[in-house]
Amino acid sequence: MRIYIKVTPRASKNEVIKISEGEYKVKLTAPPVDGKANAMLLKVLAEYFNVPISSLSIIGGKSARIKLIEIL
Repeated sequence: MRIYIKVTPRASKNEVIKISEGEYKVKLTAPPVDGKANAMLLKVLAEYFNVPISSLSIIGGKSARIKLIEIL
C-alpha cells in the first residue's frame, strides 16, 4: 500500500490526521535536520498503522514536505 504524507516538522506534538483515503497529514516534534524528521515520521506511522518500522519506507520526497510512503 502506498500513501501520501504531508509533514509538518517542529510541531507541538506528534499527530497523524487522515485527510482522505491514501492521504495523511503528520505533525512531528522533530526538526527537519539530519534525517531526524524522517526517522520520527517512520516511528509515528509504525505506531499509527500498528506495523513494524521495517515494513515502512520512504520512496519519494525524502527532502520534501510531501512524501510517498510504502507500507509492506
